[in-house]
Amino acid sequence: MSKKEHEKSSVRYGMVIDLDKCTGCMACAVACQEENNISFLKDDSIKTRSINWMRIYKLENGKKYPEHRHVILPRPCMHCDSPHHSPCTFVCPVNATQRDEETGIVNQVYPRCIGCRYCMAACPYYARNFNWWDPTWPKDMVEMLNPDVSTRMRGVVEKCTFCSHRLLKAKDKARVNGENPKGIEYTPACVEACPTGAIVFGNLHDPESEVAKLSKDKRAFRLLEKLKTEPKVYYLSSHEWVRKQGDNDLK
Repeated sequence: MSKKEHEKSSVRYGMVIDLDKCTGCMACAVACQEENNISFLKDDSIKTRSINWMRIYKLENGKKYPEHRHVILPRPCMHCDSPHHSPCTFVCPVNATQRDEETGIVNQVYPRCIGCRYCMAACPYYARNFNWWDPTWPKDMVEMLNPDVSTRMRGVVEKCTFCSHRLLKAKDKARVNGENPKGIEYTPACVEACPTGAIVFGNLHDPESEVAKLSKDKRAFRLLEKLKTEPKVYYLSSHEWVRKQGDNDLK
């Protein structure tokens, strides 16, 4: 797809997260874990090898009480949308990670992944996780796994997919009902679970959608915009020091 065709695409799923509403309850992270069959660590002492598709960061203004302030920043995959600067899709030697040009979602094809982790090195948002072990769950939870999401074997990379399996189900339902499946609305697990409504999801190319309107808000910013990766995840904050954090490395 050329840059011109890329910009004219009618569907671009994206997300807006209002940091002024986020309470740090981690309901989004838990919902993501359960919805996408993300396994537990075998050894809880090795926290650096835990798998989290929705990671929670704490940003601080660096001042002491009573001027001290902090906000909680949830970070899913940014689903970079620049046709020339999507880091992970350019470095994968087996095309295991690719951007769906119809929806803008950056997918991961697990059976193709050879575990070279080039995509992890290229991703400036640390949004990818490597499976060090075969997935394990407590015995009573095995039967609670989501049948719509495949479990990943050790040696492959995984990440947030904007719950693309829900999109596929919504498209199937639309076809059955005789509707146009393109641009269909659906809700990822993290959006559905957020108790404060801080996360909004939808088609960024639909000017009437709430997510498109919020992305144009004066409070809106994106992480590391200077890299020109065109992330499709926007953040909202009324605090200037928070918006400035968007230019900083979160690691």
